Amino acid sequence: MSIQGVFYLIAVILLVLAALPIPSRGFSLALLGAAFALLGYAWPAITG
Repeated sequence: MSIQGVFYLIAVILLVLAALPIPSRGFSLALLGAAFALLGYAWPAITG
């Protein structure tokens, strides 16, 4: 699995956790998941 796939997998896990009614103190799991998704999407441009 490529690093891009790992970033997408982390993003999906974080977004699923953000949908659950668990408290997160001081940070948003949804925003963190979106950041990992964007990092996975932009990875070829970053490393290219």
